[in-house]
Amino acid sequence: QVQLVESGGGLVQAGGSLRLSCAASERTLTMYKMGWFRQAPGKEREFVAAMRWSGGTTYYAGSVKGRFTIARGNAKNTVYLQMNSLNPEDTAVYYCAVASLGNTYDYWGQGTQVTVSS
Repeated sequence: QVQLVESGGGLVQAGGSLRLSCAASERTLTMYKMGWFRQAPGKEREFVAAMRWSGGTTYYAGSVKGRFTIARGNAKNTVYLQMNSLNPEDTAVYYCAVASLGNTYDYWGQGTQVTVSS
């Protein structure tokens, strides 16, 4: 059973930064893409950023482009989300996800809370 473990969430003031990390428990897991999603209270889950594991192509939602950076970690099957210039609209539970074979995300983490105060 593949597990994705997220960490790094917390409370930060507007304008501040946080770095989220995600590690897949299965080191031999084949990954096509690894990504981050978020869900704010009362809203649907939305895409934040993703990285194609082969080649490193990155994708960002328009609302975070230029502020957030997704990057591969040094450890196998880990990914980071560096979040800068945070604003209260970024407050949400952030989820790490893996698409193992195609564009469908088939593994999800438990989520980590990010709260940005004004």
